Amino acid sequence: MKRKDWIIKIKNELDSMAGFTTEEVHWKKRSIYRVPSTVIELNKKAYKPDTASLGPYHHEEDHLKAMEKHKHLALLHFLKRSGKPIEVYVNALAEVVDDLKDAYDQLDSKWRLGTEEFLKLMILDGCFILEIMRTCTSALNDYDPNDPIFSEHGTLYIVPYLKRDMLRLENQLPLLVLEKLVDVDNKKFEHDLFFIQIEESIVIKRILNFFGQYRVKNMGKCLHILDIYRKSLLEEPDKNVDHKLHQGEDQIIRSATELNEAGIQIEKSETKSLKDISFHRGVLKLPPIMVDDTTQSSYLNLMAFERLHVNAGNEVTSYIFFMDNIIDSAGDVSLLHSSGIIQHAVGSDKAVAELFNSLSKDVTLDPENRLAKVHNSVSYYCKKPWNAWRADIMHNYFRNPWSILSVIAAIFLFALTTIQTVYSVLSYANSSSK
Repeated sequence: MKRKDWIIKIKNELDSMAGFTTEEVHWKKRSIYRVPSTVIELNKKAYKPDTASLGPYHHEEDHLKAMEKHKHLALLHFLKRSGKPIEVYVNALAEVVDDLKDAYDQLDSKWRLGTEEFLKLMILDGCFILEIMRTCTSALNDYDPNDPIFSEHGTLYIVPYLKRDMLRLENQLPLLVLEKLVDVDNKKFEHDLFFIQIEESIVIKRILNFFGQYRVKNMGKCLHILDIYRKSLLEEPDKNVDHKLHQGEDQIIRSATELNEAGIQIEKSETKSLKDISFHRGVLKLPPIMVDDTTQSSYLNLMAFERLHVNAGNEVTSYIFFMDNIIDSAGDVSLLHSSGIIQHAVGSDKAVAELFNSLSKDVTLDPENRLAKVHNSVSYYCKKPWNAWRADIMHNYFRNPWSILSVIAAIFLFALTTIQTVYSVLSYANSSSK
């Protein structure tokens, strides 16, 4: 394009701008993202589905094709139980198809232009999710007991992998899909808005029950399953400790064992909320966490969502960064375990330490994150002369049993020497007085 033509083009685009540009409007609607390759390189398995593709990003990948027949069976069961023709579901989603497409960042032209195929995908995957959640949380199951997915066998051996796939950022469906499907399935009156609101809350409740999470106050607008799961981890504590900001203090704190040596007592918080971290009068409180085979994948995807979704917040990232700071070794994990904070099923304390250390690689932390003041208060406490001296004594003389025995022996010998000296002085004084 010639320079003159390019200048004219830019001027025309500038003149046509009114409020938000088309691209800016799309930015406001996006909630499901492709994870950047630079992030994927750090952990290639964490962001890709293992068992089932949900949504367009990984559809028809070879290792996921086996689940497609089970999705189709789920659709048939959903429609049979509903008693409504499939057309009503298609029409309901067709009304919001542009919003559903806009939820995806970097959507391929195949899906952007192919509305019919996109709607088919949304209905098929949406019904599959709803059926998986229903069969796992309800006593009523109309599937064959020998079904490899929708049965007790599937719940035990397959569903754990499906849960993990449902918490991958690239494997999300807009929550609007599930809301529309449930709305049509249960709808009694065409314009009963109150009824629709009830059904929306039922969808969220089903998701939380499926993942064993509790609904928190003020969840606000939820975007997809990963967003709901994230918000369930972030309930606001009833009491917030007011931490003073000490100027000039860094935010990097010592490991858990070093904090303990400095006289800091580590205790379990009253809730499991990742926000429930506080430090007051030498007591650091942390929420309990269960570390298992799903922990690494779920937290990496939660942090990727915070990284890519504007205004999502940084609470999960801040928590992981904090835990990485206080966990350096198996000894730190052991201390946190004895305090009731970390329970794990990943083999060893060393494996847990390595897991937390790996989670914070290439993480950018907002300096205004909500845990900055906790970092600051803990660091300031450790640098107080008495606490620093106590930590130094503990670090140099009480690191192992032999050091402790040596110190005890030295104190014992010193005490004996002192007693002997006093006895000698008293004996001399008595003999002189005679």
